[in-house]
Amino acid sequence: MAKTWWYVVAAVAALVLAVTIAQELGEPARTAQRPPATAPPTSTAPAVVPAGFPDAASTGVSPGTELAVVTGDQTFARDGEVVEGKEFRGFVEVTGRGITFRNCLFSGGVADRVRPLLDTEHARDTVIEDSEFRPAHPSPSVDGIWAASTKIYRSEFTGTVDGVKAHTGTLVQDSYIHHLSWFAADPDQGGGPTHNDGVQAFADQRGVSLVHNTIDLSTTRDPNAAVQSSADELRVEGNYLDGGACVVNIDHTPLGRPLTGQRVTGNRFGRASAHDCPILLSTRSELAAGSGNVWHDTGEPIPAPERHD
Repeated sequence: MAKTWWYVVAAVAALVLAVTIAQELGEPARTAQRPPATAPPTSTAPAVVPAGFPDAASTGVSPGTELAVVTGDQTFARDGEVVEGKEFRGFVEVTGRGITFRNCLFSGGVADRVRPLLDTEHARDTVIEDSEFRPAHPSPSVDGIWAASTKIYRSEFTGTVDGVKAHTGTLVQDSYIHHLSWFAADPDQGGGPTHNDGVQAFADQRGVSLVHNTIDLSTTRDPNAAVQSSADELRVEGNYLDGGACVVNIDHTPLGRPLTGQRVTGNRFGRASAHDCPILLSTRSELAAGSGNVWHDTGEPIPAPERHD
């Protein structure tokens, strides 16, 4: 009996030794990396998108497309270049004119500062078609795209802090923004939680258009707004919009003057805003057009915009 117990003890010791060696020689432990500063998005379950609006099946990389992996940060400066079928495992910047990205996946890298997966702010006439913005390393520092003079079609944004930061001449059409990443501590917000927006259009910019998109921040923890704008000549038309403190927040205060040309028409609104507030206008903001906005579930008109700064 004693000999049998000796064999058992020896076997257990050998097993413990083998596991220890395997851990030391194998993949580095995940705990060696800095742990995330937050919980993941509110829900990992697919959002329920109303029929007729963009969703995961109708946006992003076309099924069957083979993607060639491109590692490291990239800059595109050659005018007129067409970039197709790439998976970018690094951050991408565009400086040329008339560059098109088609069927691309932008997954970025580990951010050492606040930056987007794709930056077109210093380019002209950029076009993005059938692409996905999905960070491999979500953090408080990673947005989807910082865009200027850019047209975005049939693309999906998920997992970043903001989906689109929009400057002058940005069009987002037939696209899907959802399940953004919330963090409890964001250096860009003074150490407070992230300030998630589906689309944020900045002051002193103009001509931002959002046409027939699904921008659903009911999928995101404590979001700010589906659409946050201080830009002139804003056009929000024919979208499905949900989530945020107020779903659409139009704010003149960064400029200190009234905004011009605010058009929010023909949109369908979900009911997940924290304050039961489809549209908020600051006190010096006016809608040049505001017809046809309804609750999605009933088809009834939404209430008049709330007014405060």
